[in-house]
Amino acid sequence: MTKIFITGVTGYIAGDALATLYAQHPDFSYSALVRSAEKAEQVKATYPNIRIVLGDLDDSALLEKESAAADIVLHAADASDHVGAANAIVKGIVAGHTKENPGYWLHTGGTGILTFADTDSGVYGDKSDKVYDDWEGVDDLLTLPDHAFHRNVDQLVLEAGVKHADVLKTALVCPPTIYGRGRGPCSQRGRQVYELAKMTLQMKKAPIIGAGQSIWNNVHVHDLSDVYALLVDAAIAGRTDDGLWGARAYYLTENGEHIWGELSRSTAEAATTLGYFPEAKAEPIDLETAKKYAGFEAVSWGLNSRGRAQRARELLGWKPSRPSLVGELPEILQSEWQRLQK
Repeated sequence: MTKIFITGVTGYIAGDALATLYAQHPDFSYSALVRSAEKAEQVKATYPNIRIVLGDLDDSALLEKESAAADIVLHAADASDHVGAANAIVKGIVAGHTKENPGYWLHTGGTGILTFADTDSGVYGDKSDKVYDDWEGVDDLLTLPDHAFHRNVDQLVLEAGVKHADVLKTALVCPPTIYGRGRGPCSQRGRQVYELAKMTLQMKKAPIIGAGQSIWNNVHVHDLSDVYALLVDAAIAGRTDDGLWGARAYYLTENGEHIWGELSRSTAEAATTLGYFPEAKAEPIDLETAKKYAGFEAVSWGLNSRGRAQRARELLGWKPSRPSLVGELPEILQSEWQRLQK
C-alpha cells in the first residue's frame, strides 16, 4: 500500500491536492501533519481514515520520522520558506529509503521567486518582457539570484535531488496566482485575487498599483492539483524519464497570465454587475495604503512573474482545463462578499 505524508492539508493547496488524490486513490495510506486538535477534527470529519500527525514544522524529529516512513511526501505547509522543515524532510527520506526503494518529495515553491528584478529596482506596476520557461529554458530557473524570494529553499530541494539522487526523487512544483474554490477540509480560499476582490468590495473601487501593467501567471487550483496527482502516478509507476525528477525537475504550473491593472478593472465590472456598488471604478492607489488592506498580496499586484509551464505538459501529459481567472471572478466576489458579512 502506497504511503503518502502531506503537510498543509488544512490549507488551500494541499487541501485541494488531497481531495484529488483521495478521489483517485482511496486505498492509499494517508498521513497529515496538523497543528491543532481542532483542525484535526475538521480533517477527520472529511477523511475519517486519514492518520493525523499532531505537530508543526519546527518539530524536525517528527518530520524526519514521518518522511522516512512515507513513500511520497507532499510538502505544502510554508514549504517555500521554512528551511528547517525542508532539511528534516531530506534527512528523513534519505534515512528511510534505498536505491531499490526510493522516496519521493513533491515540494511546493512559488513564482514569487521570479519577482526579484522588480523588488531590486523598487518599481511597481510596470510591465516586464522577461518570460521564463521550465523546459527549454530551465537553466534560467536553476540559476536565479541567491537573494530571490524562496530561492534558499529551492536550492536546498534541487541540491538534495542531486546529492541523493539514488534514494531521493524530487519535484519542485512552483504555482503562480491560484484561484478557484478549493475542496480541502478547512481552507477553500486563495490569496492574491481574493484579497483584491475583498479590497475592491471594501473600497467600492478596485485598486491599481503604479501603472497597472505588471503581469503574473495564474492557474485554477483544481488544475494545480492535477499536477501533484500526475507526479504521484509517475512515482508509483517507478518512472525515471529524464527531467522528471531531480536536478532539472522544476515545474511551473501556469495556464495563462493576467495584467494586474486589467484584472482590477474586470473585478470592478464584475462587482458592479453583481450589484455590490453602482459604478465600476478601478483607480491607482498608494502602495502603502493598499498594504494596509491586503499586506504583501497588495505588493504582488505591482510585480511581474511570468513563465511557461512546459515540463508538466511534456512529461506528465498535463492538460489544464478549468475555467479562466476572469470567468471565476463572480464566484470569487460572491464568496468574499459573504465573508465580509460575517
